[in-house]
Amino acid sequence: GTAADWGGFEDNMQGGGSAVIDMENMDDTSGSSFEDMGEMHQRMKEEEEDEAAEGEAGAAEEEDGEFLGMKGLRGQLGRQVADQMWQVGKRQASRAFSLYANIDILRPYFDVEPVQVRTRLLESMIPVKMINFPQKIAGELYGPLMLVFTLVAILLHGMKTSDTIIREGTLMGTAIGTCFGYWLGVSSFIYFLAYLCNAQITMVQMLSLLGYGLFGHCITLFVTYNIHFHSLFYIFWLGVGGLSTLRMVAVLVSRTVGHTQRLILCGTLAALHMLFLLYLHFAYHKVVEGILDTLEGPNMPPFQRVARDIPVVSNAVLNTTAKAIALTL
Repeated sequence: GTAADWGGFEDNMQGGGSAVIDMENMDDTSGSSFEDMGEMHQRMKEEEEDEAAEGEAGAAEEEDGEFLGMKGLRGQLGRQVADQMWQVGKRQASRAFSLYANIDILRPYFDVEPVQVRTRLLESMIPVKMINFPQKIAGELYGPLMLVFTLVAILLHGMKTSDTIIREGTLMGTAIGTCFGYWLGVSSFIYFLAYLCNAQITMVQMLSLLGYGLFGHCITLFVTYNIHFHSLFYIFWLGVGGLSTLRMVAVLVSRTVGHTQRLILCGTLAALHMLFLLYLHFAYHKVVEGILDTLEGPNMPPFQRVARDIPVVSNAVLNTTAKAIALTL
């Protein structure tokens, strides 16, 4: 079977067929030349470059997208944080405005009857010796505020009658600044000392205590501004001013523990209160010595008019002056 299978092949090989390949009959476009290979290589290279460029462009787009995405995310977070901060600030501002604009908060400090104010004015001149228990302090500001305005009016009256000259500002502004500055400034300072000395008193109570303590100052200044006697002023200064000062000192002593703390706190308040009365009297009050001299001494002669001779002007001078005026016109 094997020989039969290979017999045909051997006959073909031994036949008249030639095994020589004719190169002339070969097709030049078979793709086996070097030019075709170079073109294919160049084409493949260009395709690879195009793919690489497309890959780089895609990567760049992806990076840009990621960058824009992060940037957009950060911008969104920033806007959210800014909106939250704005809302929080708006709520706090509206809450603070409604807190300070609500008049009901200040109503308890000014809800007082005139009878109570009169009673507290009289009590401010009566010192009470009670140290074992804290003395009661009125927690209202209507009476002290009215006393401060009364002191402003009295001080303004004294400044006008004494011909006080204010170089900077006005008489009203100076009086208001002096009285309110003392009331608020000294109250804050004494409250700070009371906090250091461990005294049981609040800021409102301190304002009320010092405000009612100005009642003695009002009486003293009102009398001494209209009656110009130094001895009378010193009597009222020690009597009326001293009583109002002793009243405040007694209240602070009952609310302070410790001898050193009491001495520092009460001594500071007494010195400031009494010196302020001296300042108001001598700084904005001028004693008219001429009134006392007029009442006690001889009268000064009035001013008399003295006739003076007018020198005679010659006609030549008048003519020369008239000619000069005519030439100028």
